[in-house]
Amino acid sequence: MHLISWLFPLSALLLAPLLSGIINRVKAYFAGRKGPSILQLYYDLFKLMHKSSVYSRSTSLVIRLAPAVILTCLVLACLILPWGGFPAPVSFAGDFILLIYLLGLARFATVLAALDTGSAFEGMGASREVQFSAVAEPSLLLGFLVLIMHTGSLGLAGIASGITIVDWQIAAPLLVLVAFAWFFIMLAENSRMPVDDPNTHLELTMIHEVMVLDYSSADFALIQYGAALKLWIFGGLLVNLIIPVKFDVVWLQAVTFLGGMFLISLLIGITESITARLKLLNVPKVLVSAGAFSLIALIIKLVESYQ
Repeated sequence: MHLISWLFPLSALLLAPLLSGIINRVKAYFAGRKGPSILQLYYDLFKLMHKSSVYSRSTSLVIRLAPAVILTCLVLACLILPWGGFPAPVSFAGDFILLIYLLGLARFATVLAALDTGSAFEGMGASREVQFSAVAEPSLLLGFLVLIMHTGSLGLAGIASGITIVDWQIAAPLLVLVAFAWFFIMLAENSRMPVDDPNTHLELTMIHEVMVLDYSSADFALIQYGAALKLWIFGGLLVNLIIPVKFDVVWLQAVTFLGGMFLISLLIGITESITARLKLLNVPKVLVSAGAFSLIALIIKLVESYQ
């Protein structure tokens, strides 16, 4: 079983770039276009890895090390992400805290590299990233707290395996609130619409993209690949929550989980196709609403526990 658990993070490393391809194809369908191949990110990463890097004379070693730090943090985060009833290769009580810290460290490296360029443009994006993450992270933690109280487990594997179809029958409102909160957080943390537009380069709307404008070649490939892994991680958290089907057979569990990731990609693509980008002043309101969902779920759980 321990060896089998390693197949799941390896699958994440191989299949994470597919998510953006599926999202782009869905958006192209809604726009009446053929759209790029779902393998387009693989082609882009291969092309970028064969180019040489260019650095500004105003930068230091920070901008050179940041891509490796970001990718390392996200790969380690994949190692503690369970697949349904199967535990991750690294699993222990409180591992969800390590997951949040790894995501935070990756963000810190991105922000630090943006500030290292000395560009006011990238500093603006770094400021927005820090501001919005300060609102999103408490919502994510509150969601974990609700699930910990519901399942009685302090580990991601226990939380994932502890949520079953029966739980959705008896505690559906609570789990739905957490699912909605995490979906909004996933859109914000991965710079998706309506929080951010990954395809724009307008100064007034950019958040994540503006922070990585100084990257090129292999460094930019690591950034793009890390972004795909981050989307996979947040998608995996949602799949473990909303698809509580557990199988003892490895391939059935793998098909279920991957099917859930496909559905999450479709949902993101549909959301980006039917919504417009929010004004920056309205983004915190959406994140606060996500926090309110998690807080309401926590209150419901506390009331149930005292009855």
